[in-house]
Amino acid sequence: MTDALPPLLLQFAATAVLSFVLGLELHSYRRAQDEGIGFGTTRTLTLIGAAGFVLWLLDGSPPRGLYLAGLAALAVWLAVDLARHGTAGADGSGALLPSVIALLAFALGPLVLTQPDWLVAAVLIVAILMLAEKPLIRRLSDAMPMAEGVTLVKFLILAGLVLPLLPNTPIPGLVDITYAKVWMAVVLISTISYAGYLAHAYLFPKAGTLLTGVLGGVYSSTAATVVLARQARLDTGMAAQAPAATVLATAMMYVRLWIVIVALGHWPAALHLALPFTLLLAGSLGVTWWLWQRGRQQAPQAPGATPGAHNANPLDLPVAFLFAGLFVAFAAITSFVTQHFGATGLHVLSFLVGFTDIDPFVLSLLAGHFQVTETAVITAVLIATGSNNLLKAGYALGISRQKAMLPAAAWLAFTLLLSLGWAAWVQ
Repeated sequence: MTDALPPLLLQFAATAVLSFVLGLELHSYRRAQDEGIGFGTTRTLTLIGAAGFVLWLLDGSPPRGLYLAGLAALAVWLAVDLARHGTAGADGSGALLPSVIALLAFALGPLVLTQPDWLVAAVLIVAILMLAEKPLIRRLSDAMPMAEGVTLVKFLILAGLVLPLLPNTPIPGLVDITYAKVWMAVVLISTISYAGYLAHAYLFPKAGTLLTGVLGGVYSSTAATVVLARQARLDTGMAAQAPAATVLATAMMYVRLWIVIVALGHWPAALHLALPFTLLLAGSLGVTWWLWQRGRQQAPQAPGATPGAHNANPLDLPVAFLFAGLFVAFAAITSFVTQHFGATGLHVLSFLVGFTDIDPFVLSLLAGHFQVTETAVITAVLIATGSNNLLKAGYALGISRQKAMLPAAAWLAFTLLLSLGWAAWVQ
C-alpha cells in the first residue's frame, strides 16, 4: 500500500471543492442582493461539477459525445428554469449569472484534468471576483466612458494583433532594425503611457499638483511641462506649486527612459546610464522638494486641487504609427550621420533631436549597431535628454510667464550642462 493518494482522486477532490466554493460564493452573492435561493445552490453546483468530471472521464477521446450530451442537457435545464422564473431582480440584473456559474462548474472537471493548475486558479479567481465585487464593478461601469472601450481595443490591436504578425526581419537599409523590434518599442511606450493615463484618470482623479507631475512624467514630461505652465499662468494659486511638479515630471523622464531601455534588453546601455541618470534623478528630486517647500510658504494649495492635466487619452493609433515612423526615420538619419560624420555628427544630431520627441531617437539609437563606439551612443543619449530639458525650460518660462517658474527652468537648463559635462568626462 502506497502512501500517496491516486492522482485521479486528487483531481476529483479538487473539482468538487472548487465547485463547492463557487456555490458558496453564488449563495453569498444572492444574499447580498436580497434574492431568494433559487436555482444553483451550493449542493447543486457541486454535483454539476462532479457530473462534468465523470462524463469527461467516461469519454476517452474526442468527440466527447457523453460530455457534450451532458452539456446540452444542462443548457436545456438552465433555459427552462430561466423561462419559468424570469429575471433575478426587479431591474432584470443577475438573471443569467447563476446559469453562467453552473456552466463554469460543469467545465471545471475538464479544466482540472487537462489544463495547468495556474489556469484553473485564474478561472476561479475571475469568477469569484465577478461575484464578490459587484458594487465596485458597477461603479467602474458607470464611471467608464464609452470611448475607453475603444481605447482598450486600440491597445489590444497594437500589442495583441499587430506585434505577432510582424516579421523579425531587418528593415531594408537598416540591418539591425527589424519590424518586430520597432513595434515592440511602440507597444512598450504605449503601455507605459496608457498606465499613466489610467492612473491619473481613474485611480487618482483628484491628485495634487505633485502627483500630476509624477503621472505626467510617466508618459510625457514635455506635455506635462506645457500643461503645468499653462495652468500656472491661469491660476495664481497653481503657480506656487507648478515649478516643483515641473521638475518632478522631468525626474520621472529618467526613470521611464531607463525602464524602457532595460525592458527592451539593452543591458550595457542601462548599466552605463544608471549612474548619471541616478544622479540627475536625485538632483531633480532634491530641487523638487525645495521648490515644494518654497511654494507652500508662498501660497499653500488645497490638498485636492489638481491642474487637470491629461484629460485626453495619449493612446491613439495615429500616434503609434507616428512613433514607428520616427523610430525608423531616426534610425536611418543616425546611420547616415555616423557613416559620414562619426561620433561628432552623432552628438550634434542628438542635441538637435532633443528639441523633438527623444524616445524614438534613443530607442532607435540603442537598437542599431552604428559605426560609432558604445561610449558615443551613451553620450548621445545624455545629450538628447539634456537638450530636451532645455526645451522644457523654455516652455516653462515662456508659457507660464511667472517668476515663480524661474528656479525650475534654471534647474532644467542646468541639467543640460550636467549632461554635457558627464558626456565630456566619459569620452
